[in-house]
Amino acid sequence: MKTPLLLTASLALLAGCTWVKLDDAGARVRVAYDGRVDGCDKAGEVSVSVKDRVGFYDRNDLKVKDELETLARNQAISLPADTIVALGAPRNGEQSFTAYRCGAMRRTATDRDTPPPTREKGGAETYPVR
Repeated sequence: MKTPLLLTASLALLAGCTWVKLDDAGARVRVAYDGRVDGCDKAGEVSVSVKDRVGFYDRNDLKVKDELETLARNQAISLPADTIVALGAPRNGEQSFTAYRCGAMRRTATDRDTPPPTREKGGAETYPVR
């Protein structure tokens, strides 16, 4: 009698675990839940998948969604991209995302290497609006 109960409890614990960890590079990739990527450059697409079932037990939908986003963020950096947008809801443990370059990754090396203009005494200092 203890064996089925122990097996069921073990599967339930495993189903709630998060197996995918966000790496340092992926932490710099944002998820645009609202889909607003105005002014961004499309970098490509990312398709990811995780287990949505452990044996006969369905994993928590929120955990699966979270792991899919984490995997997509980790992979988007290789495009390189700094923003992702889901192309649809997760289905059977799979999801696709469009990756974009929106922020610092869009700047070229010359943008970063150019020193700011010198300011005349008493002059105003301006900053670009992004």
